[in-house]
Amino acid sequence: MKTRIRSLAARQIWDSRGRPTVEAEVALESGAIGRGIAPAGASRGRDEAIDLRDGGIRFGGFGVSRAVANVNDTIARALRGRDAANQADIDGRIIELDATPNLSKLGGNACVAVSLAVAHAAASAEGLPLWRYLAKEKTPRLPLPEIQIFGGGAHAGRRIDIQDLMVMVPDANSVREALEITGDIYRTAGDLMNAVGKLAGTADEGGWWPVFASNEEALEVLTRAIEVSRRSHGKDVFISLDIAASEFFEDGRYRLARDAAEFDSATMVEQVASWARRFPILSIEDPVAQDDVAGMAQITRSLGPRVQIVGDDFLVTDATRIEAAADFGACNAALIKINQAGTLSKAFQALTAAKARSWATIVSARSGETEDVSIVHLSIGWDAGQLKVGSFARSERMAKWNELLRIEEAMGADVQFAGWTGLPPGVSREGGGLP
Repeated sequence: MKTRIRSLAARQIWDSRGRPTVEAEVALESGAIGRGIAPAGASRGRDEAIDLRDGGIRFGGFGVSRAVANVNDTIARALRGRDAANQADIDGRIIELDATPNLSKLGGNACVAVSLAVAHAAASAEGLPLWRYLAKEKTPRLPLPEIQIFGGGAHAGRRIDIQDLMVMVPDANSVREALEITGDIYRTAGDLMNAVGKLAGTADEGGWWPVFASNEEALEVLTRAIEVSRRSHGKDVFISLDIAASEFFEDGRYRLARDAAEFDSATMVEQVASWARRFPILSIEDPVAQDDVAGMAQITRSLGPRVQIVGDDFLVTDATRIEAAADFGACNAALIKINQAGTLSKAFQALTAAKARSWATIVSARSGETEDVSIVHLSIGWDAGQLKVGSFARSERMAKWNELLRIEEAMGADVQFAGWTGLPPGVSREGGGLP
């Protein structure tokens, strides 16, 4: 059988923060090879799959020698001879081997690297790029990009509380046009910061380091950057926020250090809603903490369906949590992070559960990334509708945007850009800057 696994090995390589990570390499009987690399997050949901790190002094405790050893020994022995074309079987066996709720025994980083490598090997055996292999006979859409301009929160030393300030261009006619518009805005934002002496480098995902006095100043500068780049905010270009509220939630209170403000759940919801009323905001991720179900339902009722309300730490790429949230009226979109789930199969189950509830889905990178472009292929092959990679800078980010451009070109006359169709039903330009 040409897709039978002949060998599996792992190695330690390096991510965009200069930290060790796991790369897995699968070879099939046909000679086809697939590789997958585990990303790593800084802002993490409590219930997501856990990376296995060595601890101690070496590499600041971030070493992955134990995770690599688990691939080379336990996982390799269990998967050798299995059919790489049966992803569900492969991933199910990995989960059985680990037998913990969060993959803490083998390591989520070991498991996700292997899961990705197997998918790439199976696609290679068919002579197909991964996106085409996953799409089968369907013609999927190219995703709407969500691109960071300012990085904050855990991505920028908590210089502001909001973790990501991004832009979306749903009115673009193509990925190429969306990226070109975003590139102009990114450069303009840097120029505006430089002009007032606030340019201080870049954050973890390549966005400008936010040397602002308040969270609202960041929103004002981004809105101004859209204007100066000769685009119409709230018409051509919209703002997307990742609040990552769990990062500043403690003892039932939300503490925005940059604004010297403290809120309970209801007033935090109102604070976020007030931003949505005053700025061209079309999407808001994790506006409340991961356990604040009532708050998430409240803001979904308040702003939805005209604004996309995204669950990240709140949902941790878990189908069961997505279904429970939907039943409670919380969220209308799910962030899909492969390493949160630990395997491709579990991530796909989450994406499928979200789609079944008519939610939007966004395949997302992490703050610690590499040259691996798998998420681009997954976002297309799974017809996710949206893709969140980080900023419009740094090679680990641009490798992914450039791969998206190559695929757009390769699709030729069959190309379909998701644009507005990638957003939840009801979300439209009227949602950006609610009355």
